[in-house]
Amino acid sequence: MAKLYFHYSTMNAGKSTLLLQASYNYVERGMTTYLMTAAFDTRAGRSKIASRIGIEADADTFNKETDLFERIRANPSDCAFVDEAQFLTDAQVWQLARAVDDLGVPVMCYGLRVDFQGKLFPGSAALLALADEMREVRTICHCGKKATMVVRQSESGEILTDGAQVQIGGNESYLSLCRKHWRAAMEAAG
Repeated sequence: MAKLYFHYSTMNAGKSTLLLQASYNYVERGMTTYLMTAAFDTRAGRSKIASRIGIEADADTFNKETDLFERIRANPSDCAFVDEAQFLTDAQVWQLARAVDDLGVPVMCYGLRVDFQGKLFPGSAALLALADEMREVRTICHCGKKATMVVRQSESGEILTDGAQVQIGGNESYLSLCRKHWRAAMEAAG
Protein backbone atom coordinates (compact mmCIF):
# COMPACT_ATOMS: atom_id res chain seq x y z
CA MET A 1 0.00 0.00 0.00
CA ALA A 2 1.45 3.36 -1.08
CA LYS A 3 1.93 6.09 1.53
CA LEU A 4 3.14 9.68 1.78
CA TYR A 5 6.14 9.80 4.13
CA PHE A 6 7.80 12.82 5.71
CA HIS A 7 11.31 12.37 7.10
CA TYR A 8 12.23 15.59 8.90
CA SER A 9 15.02 17.01 11.01
CA THR A 10 17.39 19.93 11.41
CA MET A 11 20.38 20.73 9.25
CA ASN A 12 23.16 18.16 8.98
CA ALA A 13 21.18 15.19 10.27
CA GLY A 14 21.77 13.03 7.20
CA LYS A 15 18.39 13.38 5.46
CA SER A 16 19.87 13.35 1.95
CA THR A 17 22.06 10.39 2.87
CA LEU A 18 18.98 8.45 3.98
CA LEU A 19 17.11 9.42 0.81
CA LEU A 20 19.96 8.25 -1.41
CA GLN A 21 20.32 4.99 0.53
CA ALA A 22 16.58 4.27 0.34
CA SER A 23 16.61 4.94 -3.41
CA TYR A 24 19.65 2.67 -3.79
CA ASN A 25 17.82 -0.11 -1.93
CA TYR A 26 14.95 0.06 -4.45
CA VAL A 27 17.32 0.05 -7.43
CA GLU A 28 19.36 -2.80 -5.99
CA ARG A 29 16.19 -4.89 -5.95
CA GLY A 30 15.48 -4.16 -9.63
CA MET A 31 12.95 -1.39 -9.03
CA THR A 32 12.92 2.18 -10.33
CA THR A 33 12.93 5.42 -8.41
CA TYR A 34 12.17 9.01 -9.37
CA LEU A 35 14.18 11.68 -7.53
CA MET A 36 13.35 15.38 -7.24
CA THR A 37 14.91 18.34 -5.44
CA ALA A 38 14.40 22.11 -5.23
CA ALA A 39 15.67 23.91 -8.35
CA PHE A 40 17.28 26.81 -6.49
CA ASP A 41 19.42 24.61 -4.22
CA THR A 42 22.49 24.16 -6.40
CA ARG A 43 25.06 23.51 -3.63
CA ALA A 44 25.80 20.07 -5.13
CA GLY A 45 25.33 21.26 -8.69
CA ARG A 46 22.20 21.64 -10.78
CA SER A 47 19.83 18.66 -10.71
CA LYS A 48 21.75 16.77 -8.00
CA ILE A 49 20.99 15.36 -4.60
CA ALA A 50 24.20 15.02 -2.63
CA SER A 51 25.19 14.05 0.86
CA ARG A 52 27.96 15.52 2.99
CA ILE A 53 29.54 12.05 3.08
CA GLY A 54 30.14 12.13 -0.66
CA ILE A 55 27.33 10.20 -2.32
CA GLU A 56 25.06 11.79 -4.91
CA ALA A 57 22.48 11.09 -7.60
CA ASP A 58 20.90 12.96 -10.50
CA ALA A 59 17.42 14.34 -9.87
CA ASP A 60 14.75 16.35 -11.58
CA THR A 61 14.13 19.77 -10.05
CA PHE A 62 10.96 21.49 -8.98
CA ASN A 63 9.98 25.08 -8.36
CA LYS A 64 6.75 26.57 -6.99
CA GLU A 65 4.99 26.18 -10.35
CA THR A 66 5.84 22.51 -10.91
CA ASP A 67 2.88 20.12 -10.90
CA LEU A 68 4.34 17.18 -8.99
CA PHE A 69 1.40 14.87 -9.67
CA GLU A 70 1.98 15.28 -13.41
CA ARG A 71 5.75 14.83 -12.96
CA ILE A 72 5.25 11.54 -11.13
CA ARG A 73 2.67 10.37 -13.65
CA ALA A 74 5.06 11.21 -16.52
CA ASN A 75 7.96 9.38 -14.83
CA PRO A 76 6.55 6.02 -13.69
CA SER A 77 8.51 4.48 -10.84
CA ASP A 78 8.20 2.17 -7.89
CA CYS A 79 8.86 5.07 -5.49
CA ALA A 80 9.22 8.85 -5.77
CA PHE A 81 11.66 10.74 -3.55
CA VAL A 82 11.62 14.48 -2.77
CA ASP A 83 14.62 16.19 -1.18
CA GLU A 84 14.38 19.69 0.33
CA ALA A 85 10.65 19.08 0.91
CA GLN A 86 10.37 22.16 3.13
CA PHE A 87 10.34 24.19 -0.11
CA LEU A 88 7.17 22.54 -1.42
CA THR A 89 3.99 24.57 -1.59
CA ASP A 90 0.78 23.49 0.11
CA ALA A 91 -0.66 22.66 -3.34
CA GLN A 92 2.37 20.52 -4.20
CA VAL A 93 2.00 18.46 -1.03
CA TRP A 94 -1.61 17.81 -2.06
CA GLN A 95 -0.30 16.80 -5.52
CA LEU A 96 2.05 14.30 -3.87
CA ALA A 97 -0.81 12.93 -1.77
CA ARG A 98 -2.84 12.55 -4.96
CA ALA A 99 0.03 10.62 -6.58
CA VAL A 100 -0.01 8.25 -3.61
CA ASP A 101 -3.79 7.88 -3.63
CA ASP A 102 -4.52 7.82 -7.39
CA LEU A 103 -1.32 6.38 -8.88
CA GLY A 104 -0.39 4.04 -6.02
CA VAL A 105 3.17 5.38 -5.89
CA PRO A 106 4.85 5.69 -2.48
CA VAL A 107 6.31 9.19 -2.03
CA MET A 108 9.14 9.79 0.43
CA CYS A 109 9.81 13.42 1.35
CA TYR A 110 12.88 14.60 3.24
CA GLY A 111 13.25 18.10 4.64
CA LEU A 112 13.60 20.55 7.46
CA ARG A 113 10.75 20.99 9.90
CA VAL A 114 11.50 24.54 11.12
CA ASP A 115 13.58 27.51 10.00
CA PHE A 116 16.24 29.40 11.97
CA GLN A 117 13.54 31.41 13.76
CA GLY A 118 11.72 28.28 14.94
CA LYS A 119 8.86 28.66 12.43
CA LEU A 120 7.47 25.88 10.25
CA PHE A 121 8.27 25.98 6.56
CA PRO A 122 5.08 25.94 4.44
CA GLY A 123 5.93 22.60 2.83
CA SER A 124 6.74 21.07 6.19
CA ALA A 125 3.49 22.32 7.72
CA ALA A 126 1.51 20.74 4.87
CA LEU A 127 3.44 17.47 5.16
CA LEU A 128 2.89 17.36 8.92
CA ALA A 129 -0.83 17.67 8.19
CA LEU A 130 -1.09 15.22 5.28
CA ALA A 131 1.67 12.60 5.59
CA ASP A 132 0.60 9.04 6.31
CA GLU A 133 3.82 8.46 8.23
CA MET A 134 6.34 10.85 9.76
CA ARG A 135 9.82 9.94 10.88
CA GLU A 136 12.21 12.18 12.73
CA VAL A 137 15.83 11.94 11.60
CA ARG A 138 17.82 12.64 14.73
CA THR A 139 20.98 14.60 15.21
CA ILE A 140 22.58 16.01 18.34
CA CYS A 141 23.39 19.37 19.86
CA HIS A 142 26.88 20.10 21.19
CA CYS A 143 25.53 19.22 24.68
CA GLY A 144 24.54 15.72 23.57
CA LYS A 145 20.77 16.29 23.65
CA LYS A 146 18.62 15.82 20.55
CA ALA A 147 18.88 18.83 18.22
CA THR A 148 15.46 20.05 17.10
CA MET A 149 16.29 23.65 16.14
CA VAL A 150 18.79 25.46 13.95
CA VAL A 151 20.46 28.89 14.16
CA ARG A 152 21.74 30.89 11.22
CA GLN A 153 25.23 32.34 11.52
CA SER A 154 27.09 35.09 9.71
CA GLU A 155 30.48 34.41 8.13
CA SER A 156 32.09 35.53 11.40
CA GLY A 157 29.94 33.13 13.48
CA GLU A 158 27.52 35.78 14.80
CA ILE A 159 24.00 34.39 15.40
CA LEU A 160 21.44 36.05 13.11
CA THR A 161 17.88 36.61 14.30
CA ASP A 162 16.41 38.32 11.24
CA GLY A 163 16.39 37.63 7.52
CA ALA A 164 14.59 35.77 4.80
CA GLN A 165 13.19 32.37 5.72
CA VAL A 166 15.11 30.74 2.88
CA GLN A 167 18.87 31.10 2.56
CA ILE A 168 20.68 28.17 1.02
CA GLY A 169 23.70 27.07 3.02
CA GLY A 170 25.37 24.32 4.97
CA ASN A 171 27.73 24.08 7.94
CA GLU A 172 29.10 27.55 7.16
CA SER A 173 25.64 29.08 7.72
CA TYR A 174 23.72 26.85 10.12
CA LEU A 175 24.21 25.11 13.45
CA SER A 176 21.79 22.51 14.86
CA LEU A 177 20.97 22.88 18.55
CA CYS A 178 18.61 21.54 21.19
CA ARG A 179 15.73 23.87 22.06
CA LYS A 180 17.45 25.08 25.28
CA HIS A 181 20.67 26.09 23.50
CA TRP A 182 18.72 27.56 20.55
CA ARG A 183 16.77 29.77 22.99
CA ALA A 184 19.99 30.84 24.72
CA ALA A 185 21.67 31.66 21.39
CA MET A 186 18.67 33.63 20.11
CA GLU A 187 18.30 35.54 23.40
CA ALA A 188 22.01 36.40 23.47
CA ALA A 189 21.88 37.61 19.87
CA GLY A 190 18.56 39.41 20.17
